[in-house]
Amino acid sequence: MRHTIKKYLKKLKSSDRRGFTLLEMIIVLFVIAVLLLLVIPNIAQQRDNIRSQGDEALLTTYETQASLFLTNEGREANSIQELVETGYLSQDQADRLNEIQR
Repeated sequence: MRHTIKKYLKKLKSSDRRGFTLLEMIIVLFVIAVLLLLVIPNIAQQRDNIRSQGDEALLTTYETQASLFLTNEGREANSIQELVETGYLSQDQADRLNEIQR
C-alpha cells in the first residue's frame, strides 16, 4: 500500500499539469466576490459625495453670479432664466439648479 501511494505521488509530481483545479478556480472566484463586495459600496458612496460637492459649488456659483448681476444691473434677477439669458449662467447650470431646488 505504501508503495502504491508513493508511486501515485511520484506520478502526480512528474505529470505536466497545465490547467487549474476546480478548487483553485473556486477560491479565486470567492476572493473576487469578496473584493467586489468591499469596493462597490464605496464607489456608490463616493459618487454621492462628488454630486453633493458639485451641487454646493453650483449654489456658490449661482450666488456669486446673482450678486454680480445685482452689481452690474442695479437690481436683482427675477429668475434663474434671466441669469441665463443675460449670460451669467449656462443653461446646464440652470437646469441643475432647478433640479436641486425641487
